[in-house]
Amino acid sequence: MKSNKSKPETCELCGCEPPYNFHHCIPRTLHSNKWFKKNFTREQMQEGLEVCRQCHRTLHEMIPEKGLGRDFNTREKLLAHPDFGKYVQWKRKRAGIRKSGEMP
Repeated sequence: MKSNKSKPETCELCGCEPPYNFHHCIPRTLHSNKWFKKNFTREQMQEGLEVCRQCHRTLHEMIPEKGLGRDFNTREKLLAHPDFGKYVQWKRKRAGIRKSGEMP
C-alpha cells in the first residue's frame, strides 16, 4: 500500500519491472458510490499500489471494478485472486524472480 514512503524501484505486485502506474485499490470510479462512501474513509479510498503497466492492465482485465473495490482492495487480496495470482507467479517465474523478490 502506498504511504509516505518513496516510490518503489519495482512493481509492488510482480517485482519485475519499474512501476509506471498508480493503482487505486478502490477504483476512482467508485469513490462517489454510496456503499463505498459508507464503508471506507477518504484516506482508505486514496490508498494504492505502484505497479507496472502490464500488471495494471491485466488486473483490470481480470477483475471487474466493483470486485476490485469490494473484494480485492489490498495487495494481499489481489495476489490471492485465483487468476491474477497465477499471472503474477508466471511473470515472476519468467523473470527468474523468487517469491521474496530477489534474483536467483
